[in-house]
Amino acid sequence: MEETRAKLIRAARKAFAAKGYAAASMDELTAEAGLTRGALYHNFGGKQGLLQAVVDQIDREMVERMLAAQDQAANRWDGLLEEGVAYIEMALEPEVQRIMLLDGPAVLGDPSQWPNQNACLLRTTQTLQALIDEGTVKPVDAEAAARLINGAALNAALWIAAADDPRAVLPKAVEAFRQLAAGLLRAER
Repeated sequence: MEETRAKLIRAARKAFAAKGYAAASMDELTAEAGLTRGALYHNFGGKQGLLQAVVDQIDREMVERMLAAQDQAANRWDGLLEEGVAYIEMALEPEVQRIMLLDGPAVLGDPSQWPNQNACLLRTTQTLQALIDEGTVKPVDAEAAARLINGAALNAALWIAAADDPRAVLPKAVEAFRQLAAGLLRAER
C-alpha cells in the first residue's frame, strides 16, 4: 500500500509541477505510475486528495530546509529571520510556485488554514516566546506575533509566485519582511 501511494504521489508531483493541477490528467498520471484510477481513488479519494498528499510531502521538505537555515544562524533572532527568508526564497522554485503557492491555495483553500501550518505556527510562537523571555523581542503576545510573521512570509511568497517577474519581487519582499520583523526588537538591541 505504501509503495502504491508513493508511486502515485511521485507521478502526481511530476504532473502537477509540469502541467498544473487542472491540466494534469488522472489517466496519464496513473499510467505513469503503472497503476489504475481505482488505486488513486482507493488511496486518496480522488485528485484533490492526491494534491493534498503532494502538498504535504513538499511542505515537509520545505520545513526541513527552513530548519536548516535557522540552524545555521548565529542566534535565535537571526534564525527566526532566516527561516522566514528561506520560505520566501523557495517561492522562486517552479515546483513550489505552482503546487504550493498557486494550485494548492486555489484547490485546497487558504494555506494558513492547512493542518500542517499548525506545527509551523507553534514553532514560531515558541521561538518568539523565547526571544521575549530573553529580552530580545518586546513584550507582545507571542502567538499574535507568530501569526503575523508567518502571514507576512506566506503573503510575500504568494506575491512572488504570482508576479510577472518573481526575481525582481524577491529582494523587495525579503527587505520588507526583515523590516517588519525588526519592529519586534527591543530598541537597545
